[in-house]
Amino acid sequence: MRRNNRKSSLPKQSQHLHVHKLSHEGRGIAHHDGKVVFVDGALPGEDVKAHFIVNKGSYAEAITDEVITPAAERVSPACPFFSICGGCSLQHYASTAQLLFKETVLHERLQHVVGTTAAARYEKLPAIASSVYGYRRKARLAARFVAKKGKILLGFRERHSSFITDMDSCVILDPEVNLLLPALAALIGGLSAYQHIPQIEVAVGEAGAGKSTCALIFRHLQELTEADTDALIAFSKSHLVDVYLQPQGHDSVHKLHPQHTEDRLYYYLPDFKLDFAFHPLDFTQVNADVNKLMIAKAIGLLELNATDRVLDLFCGLGNFTLPMATIAAHVVGVEGSVAMVERGEENARRNNISNAKFLCADLTLPPSQHVWLQPGFDKVLLDPPRSGAQEVLPAIVAARPKRIVYVSCNTATLARDTELLALQGYQLQAAGAMDMFPHTSHVEAMALFTPDPKLGN
Repeated sequence: MRRNNRKSSLPKQSQHLHVHKLSHEGRGIAHHDGKVVFVDGALPGEDVKAHFIVNKGSYAEAITDEVITPAAERVSPACPFFSICGGCSLQHYASTAQLLFKETVLHERLQHVVGTTAAARYEKLPAIASSVYGYRRKARLAARFVAKKGKILLGFRERHSSFITDMDSCVILDPEVNLLLPALAALIGGLSAYQHIPQIEVAVGEAGAGKSTCALIFRHLQELTEADTDALIAFSKSHLVDVYLQPQGHDSVHKLHPQHTEDRLYYYLPDFKLDFAFHPLDFTQVNADVNKLMIAKAIGLLELNATDRVLDLFCGLGNFTLPMATIAAHVVGVEGSVAMVERGEENARRNNISNAKFLCADLTLPPSQHVWLQPGFDKVLLDPPRSGAQEVLPAIVAARPKRIVYVSCNTATLARDTELLALQGYQLQAAGAMDMFPHTSHVEAMALFTPDPKLGN
């Protein structure tokens, strides 16, 4: 007999749902007709009315229309565009509750792989957090002329849509950029190429004597006229921002104004008396205050001393490498990007650091291919991409470091790699969450591993 695999149709009317917890993605979890429902905009303990938008075999998705019984942690969002904009997902949740939620996500995932027995317990580090508004120093803003509205829309995409949010402010962006949004939209609207500028990359640095603090990279799909470039230059002068153009790929990015100045922004680590130069397209941490706290905590967990040889994997422009070099005997930073290695060397020179070395290497190769492992290392720090570090873990273990600090932007791959390290003789000693992206469900984390004493070293 043929089985009927057709999915039941979605309810046409809003449904009354009770939400009992949040998913790891920050959506409420409810049940309806025996099916799990992920409810956007709902919080634990709430009764809501929600309409369904997706119906799959084992789950459905819905959007909150009305909160019948609000949770005690529900707050009024600071942003007037929160209900539409996809840039944030948790502004309706009190910041303290958000932080607890992120800690719960991290520890649930870790305990799933290490267990909950006394031997498997680890220290739960206090969460690292700072200001929850005005923190975002890097962003990609979409731009589009919408004929029905008769104007340029500039901002983040709407939730569940490719449309651009009609917004004139953003409370999570650095205040300097937030204040520029209306003027930027007006600027694009006045260009002859107004329909051919799909995005602006934004990067913000820190103030210094005679140094720029903000860079705007305009992606344009057709050649700009002289009048257009004049308008962009005038904007650069009047708002004291660096303006770059990007006619094609990243390699085509070049500064329009001011000319004859460095293609650099800057940030500072006063605890280590270091300043960093970076190109606006370089990867840097989006949250400067959390970055400072994160570096200090990582170095504390490593327990560095003046005789240590330290390995820093996925080192970027030296965000951890150079602070560690102010304490340790020698630090080697390894990165897969030639441009980032060059930036690390540049920053070592500008800070007069001679005991840090930067190398470019493919960190997915087996340990036998890593010549940088040959001298041996006492401590290791790694800060991999979202995909994690499973390919390089055998190389790390081969060095037999006394302490490993793992900085993660994906708790799922951190949990996977925690299990892999355990299989290779390293146990989880401590872990804590970091709120690098307040008002989103994104969770960053830091974990400390040491050799399992039962297995020797």
